[in-house]
Amino acid sequence: MPKRGKKYLEALNKVDRQKRYELDEAVKLVKDISYTKFPSTVELAVRLGVNPRHADQMVRGAVVLPHGTGRDVKVLVFAKGDKADEAKAAGADFDGAEDLVEKIKEGWLGFDKAIATPDVMPIVGRIGRILGTRGLMPNPKVGTVTFDVAKVVGEMKKGRVEFRVDKAGIIHVPVGKVSFDNKQLKENILAVIDTLLKLRPATAKGTYVKTVAIAPTMGPGIKLDVTDVLGSL
Repeated sequence: MPKRGKKYLEALNKVDRQKRYELDEAVKLVKDISYTKFPSTVELAVRLGVNPRHADQMVRGAVVLPHGTGRDVKVLVFAKGDKADEAKAAGADFDGAEDLVEKIKEGWLGFDKAIATPDVMPIVGRIGRILGTRGLMPNPKVGTVTFDVAKVVGEMKKGRVEFRVDKAGIIHVPVGKVSFDNKQLKENILAVIDTLLKLRPATAKGTYVKTVAIAPTMGPGIKLDVTDVLGSL
């Protein structure tokens, strides 16, 4: 077991590990136990009652957080002609096709999100391994392969986050910063939960939302009362 620092242990002592906190109380506490010198990101972890090994129980999607993530997201769009112009007008930080692919091949990765129009995907496929290992590969399943580039660029700039259930059946999503007010954090959390409920696979049996927890960067987790969370929607 890794040795924990003094600040982590002090934060841990403020959390009742046996308690399931109501959402309002948890949001206040997550800010209180944050001890980093920079504004910590608040991470949401939701364990779902699905088996990710079955393709029909894979939960994957995206949600635009009502209050954003608190980060300045740099968006790259693989597109040509009018669609490249459209992306630039919508606020994309980088746009292009072959030129960007060559730049990325040389090691440049100065962006956080990538979008591509369907017609340039054969070009983008050349760097699929580079982008894929970093979670940057455009994917039609989450809406990042599209001709509607202006809409998706706008969503990403506002705070669109993507998620995918991991092998343990858990979804991990950033839901803002500890510098957000309580109402903003709460509404961001509920937006994610609401989206997950809408994505429930038809083949998922039994309890769908099993556990919910939030934690600040480098801090301990706070377990939430699932009934209270769902009742807040």
